[in-house]
Amino acid sequence: MARYGYIRVSTAEQHTDRQIIALSDLGLPSENIYTDKLSGKNTARPGLQKLLSKVKSGDTVIVESFSRFSRSTRDLLDLVDKLTAKKVEFISLKESIDTSTPAGKLMLTVFAGLNEFERETTLQRQREGIAAARLRGIKFGRPVKSPPANFADVVKRWESGKMRTKEALELTELTESTFYRRYREYKSNKRK
Repeated sequence: MARYGYIRVSTAEQHTDRQIIALSDLGLPSENIYTDKLSGKNTARPGLQKLLSKVKSGDTVIVESFSRFSRSTRDLLDLVDKLTAKKVEFISLKESIDTSTPAGKLMLTVFAGLNEFERETTLQRQREGIAAARLRGIKFGRPVKSPPANFADVVKRWESGKMRTKEALELTELTESTFYRRYREYKSNKRK
């Protein structure tokens, strides 16, 4: 009967220190702690998959918080169901959830639902904020790089074969994809 830990942060820039300390304080050896630096939007995470293949009947999986294990209620409950089918217990330290007890199973379901509700509410507010900003005329994404003043002359020489693409890119200070995009726009506007 072994105990395993799972740690997840969403990006490589985020730190795992807080979670490592929480699991190390329980005496978990570092070789029994699996880590992912990926979004928790689904369960296709290498560390998680290794952990799931490693655990066996009687083992326990411990996480600092169930939001580190999964971001959606469905995935969380599916993961816990997989562990339960293998007779593996699940403990979340922050929420004091232990699936070896009926109360722990109930609390897991309630907290998972609240967590997903909070995430969906946040995403909805974000979408509403973006829509409101667009109505105010705020543009998102990379700024459009206008063709330089010499663009028509460069295009004329490039089309006639008097200039190679590399030279055209250097003279216009555009990337190749932007050059071709501006070229298509230029030709389209010229036909009008």
